[in-house]
Amino acid sequence: MSKFPELHPVNIGMLLTRNSQYRPNHLGIIVENIRLSYQEFNRGVNRVANMLCGLGVGKGDKIAIVLPNCFELLELYWAIAKLGAVSVPLSTLLMSRGFRSLINDSDAKIVVTSSQYMSILEEIKHKLTDVEDFILIDDSSNSEYKDYQSLKAEASDKEPDVEEIDENDPYNIIYSSGTTGLPKGIVLSHYVRAYYATLFASSFRMTPENVIIHSGSIVFNGAFVTMMPAMLLGSTFILKLKFDAQEFIETVQREKVTHVIMVPSQLIAILNAPNFSVEALESLEMICSVGAPLLMDVKEKLNQLLPNRFYELYGLTEGFLTVLDRTHTANKLQSVGIPPPFFKMRIVNENDEDVPVGEIGEIIGKGPTLMTEYYKRPDITTEAMRDGWLHSGDLGYLDDDGFLYLVDRKKDMIISGGVNVYPKDIEEVVAQHPSVKEVAVFGIPNEKWGEASVAAVILRDPLSITTEELRKWVNERVGAKFQRVQHVLIVDDFPRSISGKILKRELRETFPDGTP
Repeated sequence: MSKFPELHPVNIGMLLTRNSQYRPNHLGIIVENIRLSYQEFNRGVNRVANMLCGLGVGKGDKIAIVLPNCFELLELYWAIAKLGAVSVPLSTLLMSRGFRSLINDSDAKIVVTSSQYMSILEEIKHKLTDVEDFILIDDSSNSEYKDYQSLKAEASDKEPDVEEIDENDPYNIIYSSGTTGLPKGIVLSHYVRAYYATLFASSFRMTPENVIIHSGSIVFNGAFVTMMPAMLLGSTFILKLKFDAQEFIETVQREKVTHVIMVPSQLIAILNAPNFSVEALESLEMICSVGAPLLMDVKEKLNQLLPNRFYELYGLTEGFLTVLDRTHTANKLQSVGIPPPFFKMRIVNENDEDVPVGEIGEIIGKGPTLMTEYYKRPDITTEAMRDGWLHSGDLGYLDDDGFLYLVDRKKDMIISGGVNVYPKDIEEVVAQHPSVKEVAVFGIPNEKWGEASVAAVILRDPLSITTEELRKWVNERVGAKFQRVQHVLIVDDFPRSISGKILKRELRETFPDGTP
């Protein structure tokens, strides 16, 4: 009797090879003016994979990528996967110190970037301990660095001959932070990414005929939520170089886009775009919000204008998630949904004991998409994953039906006069004012109460209301005295991460006393 191996040859790169064989002429990739069939895209990816092989890249080698959204970044993701090497995408918003920290922490052998970032990287290249080569995608004049385009052109377009990869091998390392303090490299395996492909294809009702668009940074883990199922099914995947609300709407209408995942600020921008219309977006079958809680007034407006399309994904790059399905929105709109099949969730107190239904506690979960580890950090891996449960650091509660309601991040919670104040509750009130476009509430030190609340807002019209008028309006409407805001700040924009999340930590640092 034959004995089955414990591990299976699962390589995410196999998906592209398969589409090239069985859907060779289907339009696979659109990036600006580049429109490629799956066969054409696969040949180019093979060239990149064979180019990297020629530079000595093999299974397990780390490749740091410092690029904005571009066609080459997309190629690299799939080429590196085929080799069993490990992609390490880095935010282009990092400064030299951050780049040095993360490139060294990841043990990167090669850095792929563009001339735009070399001025920063040249400051630190002598301090990069494992880097053997820099590859530039756009400058062949500098003989000191490898030229991506010429090396790719010289390489074979045949499938690379590589060592077999199994399901537990790492696919990529995504850094959740690292600009300050010790970096956390989240290691995600080929198995996890394969599960992304099947899980989200099912959750979002995706088919091979769908057209998926992504206009956020694909350095952000949320990009893989739709990229993986698109490649699994052989759908058409559109990558935008940057987000522009008007241009996004035009693309959706022109290409008959069916699925999109976006952060809240992008959804707000689309609803406020001058060319927004229900007709322009009627091809959409799924509009998914991810990355941060979406305010109720935005959810309600989306459901009113584009009904039966809204999904919300609550998730951590580390691997736990819930999905609010479009069929749940009628009576569970305030919720962020339920765990998918094969996932478990609990709400616990500080002693990791389950709390009663309706009581706020920390969200913990387990499931098949959990990270392997924080790279080279067994200490914080053990702290985050206890007895197989991932501790999210997020606060929430369950209703009688088991739906999750997200309250806030533990670190963003404000303690005023000994009472827990959740910024999201105040933000929901502020957002109801017709002059407010976006809001972020954060805490500042207060001698009397310990902490006080500040509401930073972006106005639709900067002259429509004063800070004092808005503060008074908000404080008349919050549910409790301890939710009153001490200050209102009017800002032109918020500091944001590469994924579009509002960085409340930077707001606190910029406005330590809550005033301009």
